[in-house]
This record gives sequence, C-alpha cells and structure tokens, in this order.
Amino acid sequence: MNVITLPSELRSTGTPVCLAIGMFDGVHLGHQEVILRTISDARREQALAVVVTFDRHPNAVVAPERTPPLIYTLPQKLRALEALGADAVWLIRFDRTFSQQPAADFVRRLAEDFGRLRSIAIGNEFTFGHRRGGDAALLHTLGEHHGFVTHALAPVSWAGTPVSSTRIREAIQRGELDEASQLLGRRYAFAGHVVRGDRVGQRLGTPTANTQTNGLVLPPTGVYVTRAIVRGRPHGAVTNIGVRPTVAPAESGLRVETHLLDFDGDLYDKELEVSPLRKLRDELRFPSLEDLQEQVARDITAARQYFQRTGL
Repeated sequence: MNVITLPSELRSTGTPVCLAIGMFDGVHLGHQEVILRTISDARREQALAVVVTFDRHPNAVVAPERTPPLIYTLPQKLRALEALGADAVWLIRFDRTFSQQPAADFVRRLAEDFGRLRSIAIGNEFTFGHRRGGDAALLHTLGEHHGFVTHALAPVSWAGTPVSSTRIREAIQRGELDEASQLLGRRYAFAGHVVRGDRVGQRLGTPTANTQTNGLVLPPTGVYVTRAIVRGRPHGAVTNIGVRPTVAPAESGLRVETHLLDFDGDLYDKELEVSPLRKLRDELRFPSLEDLQEQVARDITAARQYFQRTGL
C-alpha cells in the first residue's frame, strides 16, 4: 500500500481514483463498510482505492481539551487499512492551516488534484472543513459538478446499537475487551514503542518492556495474560497496566510493562503490539519486593497454563 503526502503523487499515473474519507480510528466495522464500498467502486471502475485520513485526531488542533484517547496508533491504523485492500492512503497532516480550509474548497481540491475522481464514500454523519461546514449533502451537490458520485453509508449496528469509535473506547475502559474486539472486527490490541524504564523488572529477574502509550485508550489497571507482537512474530506475555504501588512513588504515573515469555533480545525503540487476552488480577501493593517477586512468578505460571490450553 502506497502512503502519499500529496494527491499529485497518484495523478501522474492517469488512473481514476475512488476515495474513502474519515478519521477511521480503530478501523472498526462501520469504517470497514465505507472503505470496502470504495474498494468495490475502484474495482468496477478500474480505479485506485484511496483512503483519505489524518495524522492526528482533528480535535488535537481545533479543540485540544476535547481530544479523545485514540484506539490505534498511526502505524496500527495504516496496517489495518492495508489489510482491507486499500491501494493507497493520503495521510493529511492536520494542522491549523488545514483546519481553516472551507469544506467546498477541500472538495474542489480533491477533484482537481486527483484528476479522474469517480466516487467518494463517507459515513453519513461525517463532517469536514472549517467549522464542520461540509457533509454528505455538500458532497452530493459538488459531485454533480465535478463528476463523482457520493456514498453516505449508515452506521453499522452490533447488538442493536451503532458501532462507533466512542463505543469502542468506552468498552475498552470498562474492560469489556471481547466486545471491543467484536466491534473492531479483529482482536483488540494497543501498541507503542519500547522505552527505557527504571529496570525494576530486571532486578526482580523478570525483565519487562516499558511501552509508550501516551494518548491511547487503555483497559483498566491490572495484570493481564497478553499476546505481544514483535517484528511480526507473536509471543506469550504478561502485562501490567498500572502505577506500580510497590516500587514507585504515587506521582510516578501510569506504566504499561510487558514481560515476554521465553524471549531473549533487545526491544528498545521497537514497536510492541499487545493484545490483552485475560485479566489475571487487579494491581496490588505488596509488603515487600520479595512478595511482589513471588506473585509475579505465579502470574507467569498462570500465563503459561493459559497458553498451554489455548495456544498463541
């Protein structure tokens, strides 16, 4: 899949394009309907299926105080889009200048810069442009002039309620990870780069990968059996999400630390994707490091037993 920064990178090929536009955080079941409609259009029109999305949540620029925690990092989102079969992604750098672009100007730019624009697919509640001035009605109107058709797709429902990124975030925060996975259409996972910690796990004999998860929605604090993906390979693991009350001061903040079973290698600066599979226990304060060490050993044993029953 080609990730572009300007539409002109595709126009030079002379190939028609069909677009799906949205933030697509999580690339959930509803998003998939929009993207698959674009891919279907593209195959019929012998065109390129192009996803138009943003490098950050728009609220991070226009309303920082209302920026939601993200379900996926940008690399996770791009991988999910590629897995669906998109030919290219126009990854827009969402900044103050872009946010002030009138909706009609944005659509005209799409038509002019991509050239042979055949269709645009969006969710029917999607809005865009300065002060959210653009919607499906505007796309229909401008499409008549520029020669493209607009598909405004209704939300997908699951268990009688529309699927949305907000609903998935709330499920994750409640610890209802099976529901989150159902709404995503794939097993829920969070990801981040491994950064250097204070090496407490190393001293206890169970080295952990301290994963940078700032800006992401996370499950409730506690200890989880997890599957960790490193360089495309799965590993059984145990992950602690919490403040580490036994070893850290109260103000040290939330940490996400993962111990990979039977793994020997350098993880610093590498991406780690973690799927929580089962919660083992809540995070606890132990009387001593020895007590903590003993509990960690029991957690690892429980994780090994889990994988013996289920496999990776």
